[in-house]
Formats: sequence, C-alpha cells, structure tokens
Amino acid sequence: MQSVEKQGKTVEEAIMLALEDLGTTLEQVESEVIEEPSKGFLGILGGRPARVRVTLKPDALSLLEEFVQGVCERMGSSINVEVSANDDGVKVDLGGQNLGLLIGKHGQTLDSLQYLANVVYNRNTDSRQRVVVDAGGYRERREETLLRLATRLADKAKRTGRRVMLEPMSAHERRIIHTALQNDSQIVTYSEGEEPYRKVVISLK
Repeated sequence: MQSVEKQGKTVEEAIMLALEDLGTTLEQVESEVIEEPSKGFLGILGGRPARVRVTLKPDALSLLEEFVQGVCERMGSSINVEVSANDDGVKVDLGGQNLGLLIGKHGQTLDSLQYLANVVYNRNTDSRQRVVVDAGGYRERREETLLRLATRLADKAKRTGRRVMLEPMSAHERRIIHTALQNDSQIVTYSEGEEPYRKVVISLK
C-alpha cells in the first residue's frame, strides 16, 4: 500500500500536504499522527512540527485480486488473476496451469470461489456488484454444453412422453436450462429439491 509521511505546522496541514503528494482525497486514505506539533519553550525554542503518515486505502478490486490469488495459491495452483469491472459487474479471469483443480466437477469449485469472491468484494465497496469468476473460458464452454443438453433432453421428453430430470445444478446453470427452453410450446421446465441438490425437470405441457 502506498503511503507518505509529511510534516506541517498543524496535523491538518501535514495531512493536506500528503494528500497533494498522493493525488487523492481524504475519503480514500487512512491517517496516522506520528507526532503532535509542539510550540517549544515560551513558544519560541525547540518547537516541533506535526508529523503524519497517510496511506491509500486498498480499493475493492485490489483486495479481490489479492484474495483470489491467495486462495488459488493455497490450493496449489500457479495462476494469473485478471480483475476488470464494467457496467455489468466485475469479472475475474484465471489463467495458467492446474485450472481443472480450480474448476472442479461441473464447475462446483469455481462456483464456491465465485461465492467467496462476491462476499469479499461487496464487503469492501458501497455499491453492490455481481462478481463472475471464470477459468480458461470454462463458463462459456459450460453454457454451450448446457444449451445442447437442454435441446437433447427436451427432444427426449417429447419422444417418450415422460419427464426428464437433470443432475443437481447451481441456480445459474438451472437458469440457463430454463431460458433455453422457455419458448418451446411443447415443453415446461421447473426445479425440484433442496439446495445444493436442486434439479431441473423437463416435462411435456
């Protein structure tokens, strides 16, 4: 974290000089008074200026990147973490080796990491944002797989006349299935069970 020490006739003056050096505002820093000003003997001899240390607060994106990097390293994965933000939310892209370990079966480990990333990020910012964690483009590949699966199982339900139950999925993946089949006039989809074992059911109307 970037910090500077400054002196001034008063604590306030020293802080303002530090803010000028850092190019920031009071809301973005933490201030520590190292030494209070002293006028000295009879206000003439031995006076000391105020001395402060002003440190930039880490922003939410930096804290998020540090958290994700730390978790991945503790799991034994040497990865690169790229964090970006736009109007849709925050994206965390993971690249490198051993990504399969971070993804887990059907993305379960990645989903858990994403949940924790959302908690960490939104705890350190005033505006709530959705954080999506991806590894090597897994999210896009998984969505394509689910779309093909939805079409295939809907055809099976039409062919057999029986309802088809999918394996347990996260809320996000269930939503992909529901959305993929919502315009099929012959099919209805709904979810059954309790988390984390909740499943999508595809049935004839």
